[in-house]
Amino acid sequence: MNLSKILQYFCLAFFIASSFMVQARVEVQQFSNSQTEADYKQLINELRCLVCQNQNLADSNAELAQDMRKQVAEQLGKGTSKEEIVTYMVERYGDFVMYRPPFKSSTLLLWLGPLVFFLIAAAVVISFMRSQKIDDADLTQQQKSKAHSLLDDK
Repeated sequence: MNLSKILQYFCLAFFIASSFMVQARVEVQQFSNSQTEADYKQLINELRCLVCQNQNLADSNAELAQDMRKQVAEQLGKGTSKEEIVTYMVERYGDFVMYRPPFKSSTLLLWLGPLVFFLIAAAVVISFMRSQKIDDADLTQQQKSKAHSLLDDK
């Protein structure tokens, strides 16, 4: 057996062994009616996972997201309204838990931050472009004649 065969078998054994480590959790929630299930789906799509931050509760596999989904399902099962659940989540985790936080002084940075960042970046680009501008006055007569001769050749 040569070294390449041994390496191939080792890689194959490694990939087979590591595939057993992959686990997927499936959560099954039981609801009393279809409206409660629809409310649950809407809420977990509107609330943000605080661990992942760029995923909603429905898409996240983080343990905190699983706990939050369980809380939402339990509260809906008790008859709590969607607004009360959102209020509870905001009181417990802050406005960041909502994908569309309300526009108020504490969330001003969330709403205006991207605009401010864009304006600063645009100002930097414009100032850089202005500093790179070449004036005709800076060119010598020899450079101007060479440029004209190159343009006339085409």
